[in-house]
Amino acid sequence: MSVADIAIVSKESGHAFLPPLESYEIRSERWEECEYHCFRDPTEQVLVAYWEGEPGIVHLGPWPYDELCVLLEGRVALIDEDGGRREFAAGQSFVVPRSFSGTWETVEPSRKIFVAIDTPSG
Repeated sequence: MSVADIAIVSKESGHAFLPPLESYEIRSERWEECEYHCFRDPTEQVLVAYWEGEPGIVHLGPWPYDELCVLLEGRVALIDEDGGRREFAAGQSFVVPRSFSGTWETVEPSRKIFVAIDTPSG
């Protein structure tokens, strides 16, 4: 391994991926997002990506993996099934645990870096 193997995490260095909308329950007039996959470990249990999204609301659940989010720009909110709401702004980081069920709201145009950790449950 050399410095050439170091992965850059950015829109420009990633491979664009549009998650399939069939797995989402869209709860706003529209939902617009794109992931840019930058690194996946050899076991395919860890994904590092850059993400950007426009304002919209989508219900997800259960969340399929643990996800560390580092919000670079914008504002997002997570709302659980009981109506509890947490908002996050640029500069904040948070972890969405596997099996979380609820709503993701992109409040304003946002960008984040995320690490999805899909280790086997057991």
